[in-house]
Amino acid sequence: MSEEGGSDQFSGRMGLIFASIGAAIGTGNIWRFPRMVGANGGGTFLIPWLFFLFAWSIPLVIAEYAMGKRSRTGTIGTFRIFAGKKFAWMGLWTAWISTAIGFYYAVVSGWTIKYFQLGITGALNGEGVDTTEVWNAFLQSSGQVIFFQFLVIVLTLAAILKGAKAIEKVNIYLMVSLFALLFLTLFLSLWMDLSDGSLDGALFMFTVDFDMLFEPEVWINGLSQSAWSCSAGMGMCITYAVYMSKDEDTVLNAFTMGLANNSISIIAGLAVLSAIFAVSDDPLATVTGGSSAITFLALPEVFAQAPGGNIGPLFMMAGFFLALSFAAMTSMISTVELCVRNFVDHGYDRKTSVFITGGAIFLFGIPSAVMWIKLDSAGVAFPEFLEVQDHIWGYGLMFSGLFIAYTIWQYGYKKWQADVEQGLADPGFKGYLTTGVPAFRNDFINTGDNDMHVNRIWDILIYIAFPVLFIILMASYFGDMIANTDDVWNPANPHGLGIILMFWGVVGGLFIGLNKLLVSRPLYRNVPEGADCDISMLPGGEDPMIVVVGETVPEADRKSVV
Repeated sequence: MSEEGGSDQFSGRMGLIFASIGAAIGTGNIWRFPRMVGANGGGTFLIPWLFFLFAWSIPLVIAEYAMGKRSRTGTIGTFRIFAGKKFAWMGLWTAWISTAIGFYYAVVSGWTIKYFQLGITGALNGEGVDTTEVWNAFLQSSGQVIFFQFLVIVLTLAAILKGAKAIEKVNIYLMVSLFALLFLTLFLSLWMDLSDGSLDGALFMFTVDFDMLFEPEVWINGLSQSAWSCSAGMGMCITYAVYMSKDEDTVLNAFTMGLANNSISIIAGLAVLSAIFAVSDDPLATVTGGSSAITFLALPEVFAQAPGGNIGPLFMMAGFFLALSFAAMTSMISTVELCVRNFVDHGYDRKTSVFITGGAIFLFGIPSAVMWIKLDSAGVAFPEFLEVQDHIWGYGLMFSGLFIAYTIWQYGYKKWQADVEQGLADPGFKGYLTTGVPAFRNDFINTGDNDMHVNRIWDILIYIAFPVLFIILMASYFGDMIANTDDVWNPANPHGLGIILMFWGVVGGLFIGLNKLLVSRPLYRNVPEGADCDISMLPGGEDPMIVVVGETVPEADRKSVV
């Protein structure tokens, strides 16, 4: 069956922008970014971080928007159309990785809501409050953790149940509120930092140590933060591009999303660092103490010292964790919608797809909520199973970006070959550079729909910079793991390389094996009225099993699929 109710669409550009910004902005912007700034020389870190925004994140986001806008399907359908039938599994990999991250991200999102509750009730800023005890008691209470995980999933499902326009409205409300709350927190943090007559935190944030720029680790950390915080290559932008109107500018939207994402990080970084520098004797030790340490242990202690009697700490605590909750929710919405979109593309109605996805995320997320809750050497509880899942799937996202780049490379090569056969291009390497390399850019980005165009710099970034940076990032990650992890190749070691390769191999092999089944099902494209887009030139474009929502796949074609 096809999708009920016809094609779905955002009401306008603002809906798309806010939804895309919501997909990019998550807890990593608010708790990971300040930690990376603190560990990498303050303002020094901002230089590689900004560089890779333009060298890595935005070029990939442009590609995702262009692919989703033309295919009008989720990740599985997009790779099926753009790369051909044999590569539909790449879209399934992308969908799985994002959904698998959602399993444990729902748990983390639940933590943020719990801490908002603690903040608004004053349970974190009373006399004699031990933040370690509060954290340990919560994390070791399975019922509480599961309850808040369940609450996050319920709220997420309610937000996406009615489709694109509901997603649009929820993201607008959440993102506007997030900006307001972060600015309020920033104002109070700067007030705290000024209380001693200086702005130590803000100065650290923007002071560059040029000697540190020669340290490779700073650049690798800048690349990793940009790669993960912008959601580039994760398939989120492919998914939201399905709901674009025909005249949406993919380049403009990509730059808007990337710059907004980084702006939120800057605001959050200033807020956190200013507050910590205002009250901590050793601010760098505090800010680099690990994600859980800074967010759920250190920051409540810092915010409890805010001026204004009982009101100031209450505002700081509740406002910050509410903002963190909103950031987490917008990321959960995009994660769930990515999976739902793929179900809908293959003939399931939206309500069924939403509940299947929500149920799976809840059930598969329970182990991350309750398993292997241990105490570290300092007596602080940490969820080892959750961290193992992040260890396995976090870097799997990089391959989704690689698959997107590969699809672009493949399209350019095949376009060049076809032009050579027709006598429209030179057969040599020069001909490939002239015709093949810019093919994707000319056919899907620099079109009449876009006011902003990209030039050869985009080609250089996708064809040369991306594979080089991908190799550097993966080599640094695995190299560090091999050098510093005992028994690194043992699959039973939850922190080793062996378990990553085992899970990646099993999942990748399974998905390749399922490819024939994937392409045997009809694929329904979400093409809103007036947004017709030709896919006949694409490798999967002539597949009779690919139709527009509302159309019927001929029975003869159904039976002909092997």
